[in-house]
Amino acid sequence: MALIAGPTASGKSALAVALAQALGDAEVVNADASQVYADIPLLSARPDAAEMAGIPHRLFGHVDGGSAHNAARWAEEARRTLSHAHAAGKVPILVGGTGLYLRTLLDGIAPVPEIDPDIREAVRALPVADAYAALAEADPAAAARLNPADTTRIARALEVVRATGRTLAGWQQDRSGGIAEDITLVPLILLPPRDWLRERCDTRLVRMFDGGAIEEVSALLARRLDPDLPVMRAIGVPQVAAHVRGESSREAALEAAQAATRQYAKRQYTWFRHQPPAGWPRHEESLSVDSINQIAILLRDRLLTG
Repeated sequence: MALIAGPTASGKSALAVALAQALGDAEVVNADASQVYADIPLLSARPDAAEMAGIPHRLFGHVDGGSAHNAARWAEEARRTLSHAHAAGKVPILVGGTGLYLRTLLDGIAPVPEIDPDIREAVRALPVADAYAALAEADPAAAARLNPADTTRIARALEVVRATGRTLAGWQQDRSGGIAEDITLVPLILLPPRDWLRERCDTRLVRMFDGGAIEEVSALLARRLDPDLPVMRAIGVPQVAAHVRGESSREAALEAAQAATRQYAKRQYTWFRHQPPAGWPRHEESLSVDSINQIAILLRDRLLTG
């Protein structure tokens, strides 16, 4: 199985298709948390029919935005999808930039019990500063790792320790269900020059706005979905939503979406540089059509030689 990972706009999708074409009997499997949602093909940068080039693509756009998908559900779907591909004699190419998804699939999931709804509600009602202070007392190690403004992760760590009496890190030591030991993985991490990546992010956002991103978010808002749903918090959606509601100009919305995308790419870049195993190859040059084809051939040869 191949794995192509890295920050947004790094060229993962194009490389995955080139590799599938080089292999001749392969399929691409999505590992991006936003690209699972049917409602945001543009803002999630989901490959369109032309970009897929006739290659089967799995787990793209298969979830309605009204549902809250998560890493555990995706990992279960991915395991089934990979198993079906192998049974059909196809080479699966896992491609995406959501580190949590990849870690859950490869290393397994922590068996954290269901959180008591009353505890969850109480934690989520706290201002982030109060939640962070409470976490610093209950789980100092987690607080030290987290950004004090990271509402979602702070709340998760706090509700786990309050509900179970055990830290989230403690639960994560008991991960189970990972497939890493059962597969032969040929990975590649894309870490192109940061200035090249930033330019790609900015240019892509312009194309998204010109290509229908505003209409995409307008349709989402018309559904009156819970604003806490993942699809409503996907990169670009809150910024465009502010424009649709008349709270900002188109230009301001574009600039805000570009800034949010660059910040997200920076976080991904840092994660993929440091978190995957040191032995996983990192490609640190920008991509062109020629280099994509060259890398695809190298990956193909690695896959075929085992």
